[in-house]
Formats: sequence, C-alpha cells, structure tokens
Amino acid sequence: MNNFWLKLKKSKRGHPILTLAPMADVTDGAFREIIAKYGKPDVFWTEFVSADGLVLAPKKGQIRLLEVLKFSKKEKPIVAQLFGSNPANMEKAAALVEKLGFDGLDINMGCPDRSIEKQNSGAAMIKNPTLAKEIIAAAMRGAQKIPISVKIRLGYNQDILEEWLMQILAMNPAMVTVHARTRKEMSKVPARWDRIKDAVKIRDALKSPTLIFGNGDVISIKDAKQKAKQTGCDGVMIGRGIFGKPWFFSGKNPDLKKRLKILIEHIRLFDKLIQHKNFAVMRKHFKAYVEGFDGAKELRRELMETNSAGEAIGVLANFIKTL
Repeated sequence: MNNFWLKLKKSKRGHPILTLAPMADVTDGAFREIIAKYGKPDVFWTEFVSADGLVLAPKKGQIRLLEVLKFSKKEKPIVAQLFGSNPANMEKAAALVEKLGFDGLDINMGCPDRSIEKQNSGAAMIKNPTLAKEIIAAAMRGAQKIPISVKIRLGYNQDILEEWLMQILAMNPAMVTVHARTRKEMSKVPARWDRIKDAVKIRDALKSPTLIFGNGDVISIKDAKQKAKQTGCDGVMIGRGIFGKPWFFSGKNPDLKKRLKILIEHIRLFDKLIQHKNFAVMRKHFKAYVEGFDGAKELRRELMETNSAGEAIGVLANFIKTL
C-alpha cells in the first residue's frame, strides 16, 4: 500500500500536516482549484459522497456523484470522502475511489446531518461501533493500495472519546481526524482541543501507528501550528476558517480589490466546472468573501439577488471600479 500520509509526516519534519476539510456544497472542484492557486494545503479533500449511491444509483445519479469526485492534478494529494452503512457497498465504492486515482479514502463518521444519520451513516456510526468497524474493514478490502482514514467526533450526545477512539484505532486506519465536539454540540460550543491532546495520548498508549489530526475553530496557520504544538497531533484540518479565504493556507491576506477579483475567478470556475449544481450554491461564498469593509452589506445584498455567473460578475466589476 502507498501510504502517502507517512511520507508527508516525514517531509514536514515536526510541522503539522495541514489539510482542507470536506464540506458539502463548499469544497467542490471550483473552490479547490482556487485554493490550489492561492494557498494550497498539504492535502485536499472532496465533498462527501454516498457509497450506496455510487453503487446503486441509476446511471444519471451515478454520473452526478462522479462529478463531485472529479479532481485535477493541481489538487494532489487528494482524499475522497465517503459515507455509508452497508459494508458490501462501501467495499465496491472504495474500489472505485482507488480506480479513480485518489491518494486516499476517508470515511465520514461525524456528519450531524439528519438525512445522513437516517441512513445510519455519519455521526450515527458513533452509536454502532461494531458496524463502524465493519465499514472500515470493507473499505480496506475494496481499496488495498491507498490508505484509509476516518473522521470522527468526540461522541454523540456525550463525550465518549476514549472508548470510541479505541474502537476505531483497533482497525489500524492510516489516520483519524477528531472533530473536537460531540454530535449534539454541532458547532455551537468552542472546540475542545484538550481532547485532541487526549486522543494523542490514547493512540500513544496503544502504540498505534495511526496519525491523529485535530479539527475545529482553527482561525489561521499560526493558530493551527500552535494547536498542533500544544496537543502533539500530527496534523490539523481546517474547515469553516477557509470560507471566503481561499488564500488561507498561504498565510497572506490580499487587499480588497484582489479579494474581489479572486471571487470573480471563483464564480467563473464554478460556472465552467460545476454543471451539476444550481448557481444558488455560490451564495454562501458571497456571504463569506464580502464582509468587513465599507459597502460590504450593500454589495452582498446585490450579489444574493443574482441568478447567474454573468450577473454576479457584473455586480462585482461595477463595485471594483469604485475602489
């Protein structure tokens, strides 16, 4: 197996591995390409995809899911994230991920979305560790040449990190990302990075080779490095901190004119690459890019009323002329 995680660990020489979190309707191919240009992380993640859908959906549905899994060479190394509760389907989907050329496969066992949980997937896995282990084993059978990793939370209604993480580590995944909140807490409370430190201790006590990554409330590269130093974790995954800031991993902050020109690039890429989604998906990006400057509220309101790439670009171009 080609475990790129270990190669990265060695090449970073004591620095944390920095990765982009998988976020539905956010980290699509357009946003990832913009990030690759303005501040590439050590590892990219796709949006999560249903293992059941990849295996069982009608051809039209499968084509749409495969669109989500499209990536460019600029994004490598890149990890595909799947969710699912059927071992047979996970095995087949994992084999497909390997065939598509991904560097790794990650299993989502932390998503709090109710529609995902109704499928006994995502955070629902926390309540069924036996099935969780079967899913990991199935993924390992399906994708034998690339490393399998898992994304988890501290627990479901309460923090059960010790027993839950030990169950996961028993399967020897290459890496585990711990989102430092329970499912019940969603993102309503501060992430508890002291528990990431505990996760590292649990891993070390078991003498497990699995890498431990932390996730939650990382606001800058400096903050990520500090959290890694304090906890001893091998890497840090950044999620909401990159909203509207595709330059996040560069550690630099462009001026307002440059920021808005990057947004125009993002819109053009979305229009070109993301044919399977409605343009309305871009509105959450408008909210994130357009804040913290004079006229932001008015500009944001105009952008939220646009229905096409052309309209949005026109609004931004007119605003840029006033700067």
